[in-house]
Amino acid sequence: MKQHKITTYYIIVSLVLIISACSKMDDYKDKYMAGGAITYPGKMDSVMAFSGKSRVEITGLFTSDPKIVKYKVFWNSRQDSLEVPVQRTSGVDTAKVIIPGLPEGLMNFEIRTFDAKGNISIPVNTSANVYGDLYQSALINRGIVNAEMQLDGSALISWADVSKDAGIINMQIMYSDNAGMTHDTLITSDLTGLTTSLPAFKSGNTISYRTAYLPNATAIDTFYTAYEVHTVKADVTSLYLSNTGPFDRATYDGGRWGTLAAPWITSTNVINHSGYGGYASEPWLNIGGCLVMESGWGGTANIVNGKISQTTTLPAGNYIFQVNCYTEALDPVYIVAAAGTTLPDISDLSTALGYTTFPTKVGTTATIQFTFTLTQQEQVTLGFLATMVSGNQYWRVPSVKLIKN
Repeated sequence: MKQHKITTYYIIVSLVLIISACSKMDDYKDKYMAGGAITYPGKMDSVMAFSGKSRVEITGLFTSDPKIVKYKVFWNSRQDSLEVPVQRTSGVDTAKVIIPGLPEGLMNFEIRTFDAKGNISIPVNTSANVYGDLYQSALINRGIVNAEMQLDGSALISWADVSKDAGIINMQIMYSDNAGMTHDTLITSDLTGLTTSLPAFKSGNTISYRTAYLPNATAIDTFYTAYEVHTVKADVTSLYLSNTGPFDRATYDGGRWGTLAAPWITSTNVINHSGYGGYASEPWLNIGGCLVMESGWGGTANIVNGKISQTTTLPAGNYIFQVNCYTEALDPVYIVAAAGTTLPDISDLSTALGYTTFPTKVGTTATIQFTFTLTQQEQVTLGFLATMVSGNQYWRVPSVKLIKN
């Protein structure tokens, strides 16, 4: 009997507690849900943010909830926002909006949808990098390792290798062909080993090019470097020089020695082998006639400021004078470019447009060169200068070349 009373007591207490809790929930509803249950519109699905130049593109999908009438994008700690109306259809609808005028750097965005009653969805967050002047200022043109005319009349451009992270997508080249037609060519970027052939390139001309960058794979804006002019190396030897190797002779002694044919001018102190010099056939080498200076042995012992040169008129530009040579000379031998119609003496080499010396090691075969620049069209004398007074000395040149760089 006592056990029954206790059970009844606990049942009554439990009922009182339940009734009390229900009363409190009713109070909560009255206070916070006076207008009915809280309604959340469907959120935007598949939200993505795409980087751009001082802007970002936000995209997403509406896959449910036909009651959505607009959405808002918030940024800058919700201090800025953009509202976009929505016209829902019976299917899946796409949202797409550009947020302009953004500062450079990482930006965070919050997207919420709204229905006609002003109900607001739970937030969807995304972020994207914004690129601008700072990124632009760091961009440089893709390097060109070499740009040179080919035997078929084309120009071959060899590009520097780049990494995948560089973001280079293409290079735009402008150039003129032999017919004077201007070409605007877009070169798709490869990371390594990239070369470009420009057919019928007009020798002596330059190219103008710029490089396009995409900051990341999904960016909506492409950035470009400024156009840059780059020279194309061209062998202009045949345009401006004559008798460049194997060399032709004007006179010949019937054995080894001769004199050089025009337009080469040889100073008298080089013609030191019984009225011959400056030219040697060197038949045992099987390389044809060579341009030569020799002192001692069978010739005059000393040559002071000996000169072999030819004069031409060159347009403005950058040039390379290139020489193949072999030397057994003990004293310095110079290849020189000088303004005017003569080469300077060794004491006046500082007046030259440019010069360099033969290898200093006796018995050396080499290709040597130097560069010089003309700011306007002018007469230029190219050639060889040597003082050879230290016993038996000899050097030869089988060919010369002039390259416009």
